[in-house]
Amino acid sequence: MSNQLNPAQKAAVRYLDGPLLVLAGAGSGKTRVITQKIAYLISECDVAPRHIAAVTFTNKASREMKQRVSQLLGKKNMKGLRVSTFHTLGLDIIRQELNALGLKTGFSIYDSADSLALIKELMRKAFGDHGDQADQMQWRISGWKNAFIIPEQATGLAEDAQGHASARVYEAYNHHLRTYNAVDFDDLIMLPVMLFRDHAEVLEKWQARIHYLLVDEYQDTNATQYELVKQLVGIRSALTAVGDDDQSIYSWRGANPENLALLNEDFPQLKVIKLEQNYRSSGRILKAANALIGNNPHIFEKRLWSDLGYGDPIRVIRCKDDEQEAEQVVHELMHHRFRNNNKHKDYAILYRGNHQSRQFERLLRQHQIPYYLSGGTSFFAYTEIKDIMAYLRLLSNPDDNNAFVRIVNTPRREIGPGTLEKLANYSDQRENSLFTSCFEIGLQHHMSDRAYQNLNTFANWVISMAHQAENSNPIEAVKNLINDIRYETWLIDSCKDEIIATRKMDNVKELTTWLERMHKKAPEATLADLVSKLILLDILDRDDEEKGDCVSLMTLHAAKGLEFPHVYLVGMEEELLPHRNSIEQETIDEERRLAYVGITRAQQTLTLSLTAQRKRYGDTTDCEPSRFLQELPQEDLQWTGTGIEVNKEEQHERGMSHLATLRGMLTPEG
Repeated sequence: MSNQLNPAQKAAVRYLDGPLLVLAGAGSGKTRVITQKIAYLISECDVAPRHIAAVTFTNKASREMKQRVSQLLGKKNMKGLRVSTFHTLGLDIIRQELNALGLKTGFSIYDSADSLALIKELMRKAFGDHGDQADQMQWRISGWKNAFIIPEQATGLAEDAQGHASARVYEAYNHHLRTYNAVDFDDLIMLPVMLFRDHAEVLEKWQARIHYLLVDEYQDTNATQYELVKQLVGIRSALTAVGDDDQSIYSWRGANPENLALLNEDFPQLKVIKLEQNYRSSGRILKAANALIGNNPHIFEKRLWSDLGYGDPIRVIRCKDDEQEAEQVVHELMHHRFRNNNKHKDYAILYRGNHQSRQFERLLRQHQIPYYLSGGTSFFAYTEIKDIMAYLRLLSNPDDNNAFVRIVNTPRREIGPGTLEKLANYSDQRENSLFTSCFEIGLQHHMSDRAYQNLNTFANWVISMAHQAENSNPIEAVKNLINDIRYETWLIDSCKDEIIATRKMDNVKELTTWLERMHKKAPEATLADLVSKLILLDILDRDDEEKGDCVSLMTLHAAKGLEFPHVYLVGMEEELLPHRNSIEQETIDEERRLAYVGITRAQQTLTLSLTAQRKRYGDTTDCEPSRFLQELPQEDLQWTGTGIEVNKEEQHERGMSHLATLRGMLTPEG
């Protein structure tokens, strides 16, 4: 271990005398510290793996941690070790404490789309059609849950009629979730926190299970996650938190960098160890990053340094407009790749907003340069996948109204909108789920015998399929379900052509293969367990797939945690970076952190670009250079653009790179 760690990393791994904050700068080897500390606790300190928990924010990060610990210890020696996301830990707690929480087995996890659909329906019933405000309401409810504010408290905090109305929707939303035996994404943290607060014996049980807690990306925790950490750690204070206030860029979804400062207050014995050696970037890139972030107020001071050499100047390209910006950047990229014989995946184009990608996509397609657009359509967003997932959710939890509505007439079962409206009105009166209402004799008085019979037949079929899934191999049950509903025939009948139908059915087969792989890894898992895992996978890892040899196009938010040899950070203009909203709301510090994250993604070269004019909503507007450009060390910037000549040698090289690209486009594929 000593050969792999620098002195600060080694000190962080070995410190066990109290709570520890590891202030880990970008590229400073924080994952190595966490994984080595887990190995140290198990192999050197005789802490049983089952008493250690490490939490982070994405499945990808937790998988990487598990793999690294496995390499250090071997799989046998890490049995029982808990390495997961915050939300997976919360899900485990909920699953094991169902009775105390008033939930039944097979509960559903509502994603953002499910939650929004429920909120829209509640707002329609309460206030008429206010669908345009549902997004705002969803945001507000999520904010309350992230601050562990229950509906009664939200009512108490309301200052006007709108606040009271929002609190009423929040109360109705929570009530309906419980009626449907469902939780939303925010509940996965909030419910354990409320449970531990109200049931000391349950908290003691979990504190006895988790003797040492390690938390990654601590600056991204919200108020509820911080409370969960405090509860689990308790008086034992056996905690290692790893974070960097300079990389806190998620305040819009509740992250609170002040949680780093709160550690000082809540744990007076807190020790702070700084990791300042960067293993990623050249000295010049780090100098620029330090200069920029130095303009922000700091909870803890630190300066990144590197022994990887000073590196190339940081290029700044001035362009006439956004079309020329895309042309310049793509041509620069082609030229650099040709000259250095690099791979496409060595390059990333980063931007503040998704709308900025369009011009770059057009140019990259034009030059037949493969690219990967982060934030594209998720596999789980395809209609056919949502259909089958809704069936599986309903088998696991028949009270899941959203799943019921989605598939009750897909494929068609002669259960039309009129029948569903009557069913919904009846279930509201009875305060039941739609599924439960299908079996009530009173429902017959609200619709025709035929409509009632169709609903009853469907509900009984769901029970028989759920019984099959529970009492036999769940994967076989899934395959039987897909055959039973004749989904492939339905696709052929409802798609424009057979090619589209085949592609959709291939996606369904891929889903069943995925479930099969998961079941092989955990043979004891029920269908409900597998479905919960897939839903969390979708919410947390929408972009977690193999990209191949492609140029990466992504927002600065999506780029966090990644690194590339060559980075183009585009749109360095006022009202773009920093964003107009942050200027108006005076939250420039977070935008500066966002620019800092972008700069520190670069390993070898960094190129910045800005335009004099940019098209916005169809209009051309004048642009001002970003204030962040002035905050960079000017002696390290090399400006190019209008009025700056390119020497003949470079012109020749660029001509050659274009010729090489042309030849590649004209050469027939083998």
